[in-house]
Amino acid sequence: MEQEYTYATAVARLEEILQLVQNANEDIDRLYKLLKEADELIKFCRARLYEVDGEVKSILDSLGAE
Repeated sequence: MEQEYTYATAVARLEEILQLVQNANEDIDRLYKLLKEADELIKFCRARLYEVDGEVKSILDSLGAE
C-alpha cells in the first residue's frame, strides 16, 4: 500500500471500494486494481486486529498479576 493507513481509514477505503465494485461502472482493469487494493487493506486490517488483540491480552494479564 502506498498510503499510510490507520484501521479506521483502511475500513473507510474498503467501503469506498465496495461501492465502486457494486456499481460495476468500472472496466475490468480498474476492477482488478480495486480488488487488489481491497485485498491489501483486508490483510492490513486483519494484522492490526491481531496486534491489538495481543496487546490487550498482555495488558489484561499484567493487570491480573498485580
